[in-house]
Amino acid sequence: MNIASFQTFVVENPPPHFGGPYFIFLKLITDTGIYGYGEAYCLPFNPQTVATMIEDVCERFVLGHDPFKIEKLWRVVYSSAYTQHPDLSLMGVLSAIEMACWDIIGKDLDKPVYELLGGQVHEKLRSYTYLYTEPEDKVDVYTDPDLAAERAVKVVKQGFSAIKFDPAGPYTSFDPRQLSLEALENAERYTRQIREAVGPHIDLLFGTHGQMTTSSAIRLAKRLEPFDPLWLEEPTPPENEREMARVAKHTSIPIATGERLTTKYDFARVLQAQAASILQMNLGRVGGILEAKKIASMAETHYAQIAPHLYCGPIVGAANIQIATCSPNFLILESIQRWEGFHAEILKTPIHWENGFVIPSSAPGLGVELNEEVALAHPYQGKRRHLEPLERPL
Repeated sequence: MNIASFQTFVVENPPPHFGGPYFIFLKLITDTGIYGYGEAYCLPFNPQTVATMIEDVCERFVLGHDPFKIEKLWRVVYSSAYTQHPDLSLMGVLSAIEMACWDIIGKDLDKPVYELLGGQVHEKLRSYTYLYTEPEDKVDVYTDPDLAAERAVKVVKQGFSAIKFDPAGPYTSFDPRQLSLEALENAERYTRQIREAVGPHIDLLFGTHGQMTTSSAIRLAKRLEPFDPLWLEEPTPPENEREMARVAKHTSIPIATGERLTTKYDFARVLQAQAASILQMNLGRVGGILEAKKIASMAETHYAQIAPHLYCGPIVGAANIQIATCSPNFLILESIQRWEGFHAEILKTPIHWENGFVIPSSAPGLGVELNEEVALAHPYQGKRRHLEPLERPL
């Protein structure tokens, strides 16, 4: 069996755009008629350009390749054009390809991917969601602690036992920065009000995006410690794990990081530096499913846990479910709310979420099928990139 053809889909994610303004999907088709889906996360280019990049790699290396030979394909693409380095863009492309190959392998063997990577460990997967600004809101939920507390109570009533929020302010191209006293006070008040609203048994996940210098992150962490967050996420930029390790050494709050890292090599440096104890690999960027499994295994030796990241579409979400299900050191899974709306519509069968948990599918491969009619009916024709920092200092 070999890959005979491929197709890319650049799909608009309609308002309110939870998970980003668009999703980029790949379909690989074999000469036996079996097909598999993959998804690339957050390449820093126009999405149509990203689709062309995926197509270029598929034409060069994937057509005619046996989808079972994951390791060989991975090394060839990783080393192509004499790169052999954890490049975010190439790894996003490779992640989509590798993911689709695993979907094919599972379908050919009539097994979910998790059964091929050690077997099912977890019968259900605890999940969390961000607090999102809703279309009817008159203010940003991250600037209004009262609204945030009200929204957090609503989320808990839906069944979630963990909530993520990011009140530290915008991220910019000029970060890291020293947060102002006003910003620190707002973050402290915000967290306090949510803790008071939801009580002591709901985990609070404090999300940031590398906005802070090391000293500023330590100042913030000291303010947050009384509220016992489950983690402080990416307190400093991902480029210097030694500085993030300094934050980790100065706080009792677990440090989480990983959405802007890729391959086992990046994550090995994080573990060696003791920069984080919770790894948030995004399977649409990290290098694919097998690479994520290797990272999870490395993490086990450091007593670190995995919490797969998701701010994209449900194909990456389905891959996250596969790796979480077969990893003993799985902690918690990011959900886009309850997998409703367009995240359900774009799949033939939605991801099964029930009372705060994702229930892994026993269907073969990734366990989901892209609804191609819906995908083709929602082409993305804009020019935005997936995420955009402010291009001015604060």
